[in-house]
Amino acid sequence: MLRDWNRIPEELQLMLTREALSRAAETIADQAETLAAEMESGAITDQGGAEALRLLAAVVRFAETDRYQAAGRC
Repeated sequence: MLRDWNRIPEELQLMLTREALSRAAETIADQAETLAAEMESGAITDQGGAEALRLLAAVVRFAETDRYQAAGRC
């Protein structure tokens, strides 16, 4: 499999890697939002974590957006 990856042009490798990282960041942010909602609904004991999870989700999303805007300016 690694051998196949190395056959892919570097530009395509970078594009695929960025997309994978973007999807991972969105998954983390979505899971943080879901957990926060579960805490607010009472399904999970809330010990002040819902707002912290929403902050985490916002930071992850902002970091992803900012990363690609900066990369696009290069």
